[in-house]
Amino acid sequence: MRVHPICAFDDNYIWAIETNTSDGVIIVDPGEATPVFEWLKENNKTITAIFVTHHHYDHTGGIADLTKKYSCPVIGPHNPEIKTITQAVQEGERFSMAGVDWEVIETPGHTLDHISFYTPGFLFCGDTLFSGGCGRMFEGTPEQFSQSLLKLRQLPGDTRVFCAHEYTQANLAFAQKVEPSNPILKSYAEKVKMLREQNEITLPSTLNLELAINPFLRFDQKSVMKAASEHAGSVKNAPEDVFYTIRQWKDNG
Repeated sequence: MRVHPICAFDDNYIWAIETNTSDGVIIVDPGEATPVFEWLKENNKTITAIFVTHHHYDHTGGIADLTKKYSCPVIGPHNPEIKTITQAVQEGERFSMAGVDWEVIETPGHTLDHISFYTPGFLFCGDTLFSGGCGRMFEGTPEQFSQSLLKLRQLPGDTRVFCAHEYTQANLAFAQKVEPSNPILKSYAEKVKMLREQNEITLPSTLNLELAINPFLRFDQKSVMKAASEHAGSVKNAPEDVFYTIRQWKDNG
């Protein structure tokens, strides 16, 4: 299975998943139709299916135009706001698409309807988990979001993480405020800086790497707990409290 990035808006990635079954690809979170049409034409591909992680327009805005040309299933969360969904899925549901077996993981926090798509070695997690960070908490609670991240932590370490935005460099700048003495984080930040100077993509990451550098997956590590407690001026031990403290810290600069 090969995964190709399609750039959209200022910093979105729409993912095109190519399997060995046909000339079709699975398109993940098409916020815009035009760059997808251009990529399909350049690569002589069609669309087999569309996966949707949540209802935000920058993840769904291109679906209607794409499905006018390509008659394909649109698989996503149970949310009547996403009127283009043809197959709604939920936690633990398994299905086969393009010769690949997929599992649905509900990951609320960024939005209440957020889901992620997993197949061994590959995680498409929308705006739940970023490289070095996580999504803003628009609709969910700290308990929901921290539990979603704990779910993703349980996946195999070699899982490649395909998130939907090029936020890595900014995320790592914040992560270094939380863990300034983390040598793996420092090294990765230097690598990402070089990639971005060359206008190169920083994704996908891997879960093993995120477990080493991402404060939003490391909220039970002593260094992160200490930083959260010092920032808040009170002891933070529970995962949801540590998560919420560092999420607010990042949101408020």
